[in-house]
Amino acid sequence: MQIRELSIPDSYEITPKQLGDDRGVFLEWYRFDKLGEAIGHPLDLRQANTSISKRGVVRGIHFADVPRGQAKYVTVTHGAVLDFVIDIRVGSPTFGQWDSVLLDTTDRRAIYIAEGLGHAFVALTDDATVSYLVSDVYNAPAEHGINPLDEAVGLVFPPEAGELLLSPKDTDAPGLHEAAESGLLPRFDDVRAFYDSLDGRAG
Repeated sequence: MQIRELSIPDSYEITPKQLGDDRGVFLEWYRFDKLGEAIGHPLDLRQANTSISKRGVVRGIHFADVPRGQAKYVTVTHGAVLDFVIDIRVGSPTFGQWDSVLLDTTDRRAIYIAEGLGHAFVALTDDATVSYLVSDVYNAPAEHGINPLDEAVGLVFPPEAGELLLSPKDTDAPGLHEAAESGLLPRFDDVRAFYDSLDGRAG
């Protein structure tokens, strides 16, 4: 597999090598050793989630308090989504910026999103099935959101998504700057110190 860091530091695109024959296709969509080499520490997996979405559904922007936070390794097993990583770490050189990866059943890519980063996606097909490996179990009081339509973030949704469909929870979420001013967002220095603790390096 090939692992490429995205324009948002601490997020990565993973492209597996697919082996096909007349029976079908085989691939490794997750390798703890190769991912660990790229990110500097093993991914401590604690939960696996699956969502199934209609075309146009937007989920996110979601994030969790750090520590402990919730790193995510995300792929698609049916259909296609455009997956976004958003830098919401206050003080980060790329604060407020985002990158995206097309997750589908052609290239069968995955995306890794470290703790403290925002995550969202839009379904480009009906029954888009997204599977997540995550580094912590769901903890409702520590889970937060930013409105994915916030102009300060400026996510660009492709025309093939059609009419967007969001949950009230996501549309009622604060914008990026409102969340920052209220102290809701993680701070870059704190998140980096947490990464260092995972890497086994001195803070």
